[in-house]
Amino acid sequence: MFRGIKVASLVMDILCCVPVYYVIYYTLIIKSVQLRKCWREGMRIHRLDAPQCLVGEGPVWDVAEQALYYVDIIGKQVHRYDPANGISKSWAVPGVIGSLAVREQGGLLVALADGLYALNTDDGTVEPLYLPTGLNPQIQFNDGKVDRAGRFVVGTTDSKVKEPLGAIYTFNSDHDLTMINDDIIISNGPCWSPDNKTFYFSDTGRNQIYAYDYDLETGRADNRRKFANTQELGLGGIPDGATVDSDGLMWMAICEGSKVVAFRPDGTLERCINMPISLPASVMFGGPDLDLLYVTTIDPLALKALGMDKPAEDGGGALWVIEGLGAKGLPEPRFIG
Repeated sequence: MFRGIKVASLVMDILCCVPVYYVIYYTLIIKSVQLRKCWREGMRIHRLDAPQCLVGEGPVWDVAEQALYYVDIIGKQVHRYDPANGISKSWAVPGVIGSLAVREQGGLLVALADGLYALNTDDGTVEPLYLPTGLNPQIQFNDGKVDRAGRFVVGTTDSKVKEPLGAIYTFNSDHDLTMINDDIIISNGPCWSPDNKTFYFSDTGRNQIYAYDYDLETGRADNRRKFANTQELGLGGIPDGATVDSDGLMWMAICEGSKVVAFRPDGTLERCINMPISLPASVMFGGPDLDLLYVTTIDPLALKALGMDKPAEDGGGALWVIEGLGAKGLPEPRFIG
């Protein structure tokens, strides 16, 4: 005990002998290093002239088409944006839509509230692929993405965002739906590490990001464990859509926190980028070199229907892009079914 007091006293004596301007100088150096993790020289964030959303989610960059697809959840729309010519196209769907995937055979797989459907992008028709029987009407399909074996991995959500009624499923080329995990309130942010051995998934209702051991051959996800918690990290918002870059960093939109962040594989923060809007919803790398980060967002006024009083915001619900991140994404697979 006395030894500890002497050590503490010695430390205080040393600190008292250090001129205050050195303390200020080194504090500024530390802050500068932290800021460089938030902002990179040459980085630029700007709004695109693309279809506006009420709740923009589920962006997918298709390498073959060099185009970005994304959804408007409560606007019941699918949008396609071609950055090379600035041309956009939109399709209406007959219900709330959570996510989409580009199909290898053409068209899109869309996850509507009550099931999985095929959207014909030539004529806009929508046909069911899988409608679960006996589904609790309080549960709806939400965020989903294709793994590198071509399966669609999709989560369900409690539409009242209160109970852990949701689950995670795989949907294969035979149109079989298999549960791989349950106990989810709001499903979001499915993505995989570059080696396919780790699957990331968020429960937005718990502010919790999970990591799983993933078997790409079978589509099994086991050993669910805590990866990060946005509340504990003081990020000021909730975990939403995510993607992984070629170095294994997991990039995520922090909705209500005005941020896009990057996590290291151990769950610690690597980057934190402040956005000019409060409700970023999802992220996706795109562009010819996969070095542009597209960000879908939510219009705050759309949340009034959910009983949330948010002030109007210029750029809320728009499609944004971050250039000059110094990171590159991985090609998004197509659904093989």
